[in-house]
Amino acid sequence: MQKPYFVYLIESINHGYLYKGFTEISVFDRLKHHNDGRSKYTNKYKPWKLKFYCAFDDKIMALNFETYLKTASGIAFTNKRFIKK
Repeated sequence: MQKPYFVYLIESINHGYLYKGFTEISVFDRLKHHNDGRSKYTNKYKPWKLKFYCAFDDKIMALNFETYLKTASGIAFTNKRFIKK
């Protein structure tokens, strides 16, 4: 079996900021990296909680989905499907 690739959405508990990312390691290990301050970009918004993740067999498909989530259309999709109002 091929190793999975993950696209994930995390939310800053204190700030409500959303971060979309890609990882080749466990999503839970990656979340720990964000909360431990090992990610320079997300360090100032910690702590984080996992909102959503999706596994892919194909790296290019995963990267394309991550890129899509960061577009205006992807942001609208994220807000409609994953954010409670």
